Amino acid sequence: MLFDRGFSGSRDAASDDHAVSPDEQQARVLATIGVTRGLGDHDLKVHDSNIYIKPFLSCCPEVKVYNLIQYEHKADDVLVMGTDGLWDVLSNQEVAEAVTTFLANCDPDDLHRYTMAAQDLVMRARGVLRDRGWRITNERLGSGDDICAFIIPLMYGNRQP
Repeated sequence: MLFDRGFSGSRDAASDDHAVSPDEQQARVLATIGVTRGLGDHDLKVHDSNIYIKPFLSCCPEVKVYNLIQYEHKADDVLVMGTDGLWDVLSNQEVAEAVTTFLANCDPDDLHRYTMAAQDLVMRARGVLRDRGWRITNERLGSGDDICAFIIPLMYGNRQP
């Protein structure tokens, strides 16, 4: 997740960019785990191996608290939430730049601008189909995973009920 405070240039990562290790990638490729099963099955091993999944998977979430009342938010101040299909191929910096640029080029009164920005992120993570598969910028592989993105405006968080 990423908090992007628009044109002020301030960005706070609500989580760190994580690289996937070869063992984790192997477990995914072999379809060994589903998230709901993997969190509770302490004895689960990678298919046809003695590699335990548990050291690579934690049931303890990374939690950060962001006080919405602490800042005065504008229309371009957003929270970006996405699945690993997004974060596996795009860094926090790339996502922040893409969202900031997209929102700057939208009509501020357009009620669909956040939805369109999320769709833009999904398309960036998927990439373009080329001869050698789906590619994103710099000919990097696009995401082969499910991709979901939410762009949540923070300006409504300051309002008291």
